[in-house]
Amino acid sequence: MDAAKIKQLRDMTSAGMLDCKKALEEAGGDLEKAAEILRKKGIAKAVKKMGREAAEGGIFAYIHHNNKLGVLLELNCETDFVARNEKFQELGKNIAMHIAASNPQYIKAEDVPEDVIEKEKALQRENLIAEGKPEDKLDKILEGKIRKFLSEITLLGQPYVKEPKMTVEDLIKESITTLGENISVKRFTRYEI
Repeated sequence: MDAAKIKQLRDMTSAGMLDCKKALEEAGGDLEKAAEILRKKGIAKAVKKMGREAAEGGIFAYIHHNNKLGVLLELNCETDFVARNEKFQELGKNIAMHIAASNPQYIKAEDVPEDVIEKEKALQRENLIAEGKPEDKLDKILEGKIRKFLSEITLLGQPYVKEPKMTVEDLIKESITTLGENISVKRFTRYEI
């Protein structure tokens, strides 16, 4: 395998040389396919690391240029070493900016109170009945609408503002892969005048 291609893939993904070589062989030399293979393998590794305790980290702030919107975010990782890492710092700033732009109400779907979900279900059910949707299909349609609702109001479920093809959760998983530690959003506050 061409060493220049391996280096190029390594620069794109921050993966190890051997992993890059294997991914390029698997992808038949196609850089984009190899990067996707590495990303999928990395997310699988990241899921394993997500169970580990993240007790270090940092507080990140974003203040909009008009000084009428601001965010404070606590982002955690496992070690002080990673907390000081430039990529972790950049991740914190990017997530704080995303919160300012997208105004999530909760961190993850499990944080949404049951009464909020039930109100939304009742509202959506009424709308579906008013639209004349068949009774036997209501539950299936409702399930999709609630899933969409949860992704809109939770930080981890929202499409990332800088890269809408990925969610904020995907962004964090990608960073876990790159930095080699569990990373989690502990809490955030968004202020707006």
